Amino acid sequence: MLKAFDSNVECVGILKGWKGFMENITIPLKIQDHDDLHTLGGTFLYTSRTNPFKKLQKAKSEEEKEKLKEEIAKDMAKKFEKLDIDALIAIGGDDTLGVANSMYKYGNANVIGCPKTIDNDLAGTDFTFGFWSAVQLASNTMDNLTTTARSHQRIFIVEIMGRDAGFLTMYSGISSGADIILVPETPFSFQNHVIDVLKRRVKAGHKYHIIACSEGAYPSDKSLENDFKTISKETIQQLPKDSFGNPLLNRLNISQILSKEINLREDLKEEFENNNANFECRDVVLGHTMRAGTPNSFDRILGLRLGLAAMKLVLNNDFGKMVALKGTKIKNVPLSEGSKKKYIDPKEDEVELRNLLIKIRYKSREI
Repeated sequence: MLKAFDSNVECVGILKGWKGFMENITIPLKIQDHDDLHTLGGTFLYTSRTNPFKKLQKAKSEEEKEKLKEEIAKDMAKKFEKLDIDALIAIGGDDTLGVANSMYKYGNANVIGCPKTIDNDLAGTDFTFGFWSAVQLASNTMDNLTTTARSHQRIFIVEIMGRDAGFLTMYSGISSGADIILVPETPFSFQNHVIDVLKRRVKAGHKYHIIACSEGAYPSDKSLENDFKTISKETIQQLPKDSFGNPLLNRLNISQILSKEINLREDLKEEFENNNANFECRDVVLGHTMRAGTPNSFDRILGLRLGLAAMKLVLNNDFGKMVALKGTKIKNVPLSEGSKKKYIDPKEDEVELRNLLIKIRYKSREI
């Protein structure tokens, strides 16, 4: 908005995401009301999980799906006239920006993408704004839980947002020194990666334990079959889905399941008792509390930089792009590429760091 106001460009806000776009729900944006917007968390434009392409889920073939997507995208592109706008800056994650990309691809709509998701799971940018604020919040929460865990000699399982990408859990888990970190990209063995690690830790003298767990973390098929008493493969397959067809993994309550399974393990209880440690496991779900509070300085500045870059693209009539952070520079990437999903690469150093932290921290007590 700063660049728009300086360039005498009128801005309009579309309320409730694609719902407001489809239903023509807008408000005028005045610079005097929002010149300090970067200091605030959340969105005053509201949001929704409206999927304009929901009909595609009923298509019987890929050909039918593609044809239907083209029809919907072209109809959406025509709404620019009803909304009385010349260009659209779409702010969101892969679902939101995927819709925007289809509008550009099929309807030649004047669209720019801006990466905004706390999951940090967009392929075109190193980091999305909002991610580091959420990492800090989750890290602080686990730091605070350590006080209770230490005092009561407890195992705490902290469930962190992340449907199928574990960046939030990985970064906040490493930052806070979590003892076990479970993410969707690397299916875990409950026996090898949880039970055996806890046994080794308690033998080494550790009296409390913090497990950071993505809401989308899941056990391997073998572990699910051999190690679990309270859920089965069918439990996961039968989860309801959101408007974009994604399974609602938060409904699984994986932290609660892990807590129940741990408390059922008599062999683990015996190991704790033999080492004079209290055996009690609790689960904590951070959920939408991770979206709370004010953004940190990094995200405030990143949001401003991305907004400036997006407005420059509009002024240059350079559409079909997504603004992105690459290293320390703001770059423009094709929206079709930038809006794709990104996941933790098992070969990245973050994964090696996680494994080393888990391995060395109980071994260090044995020296």
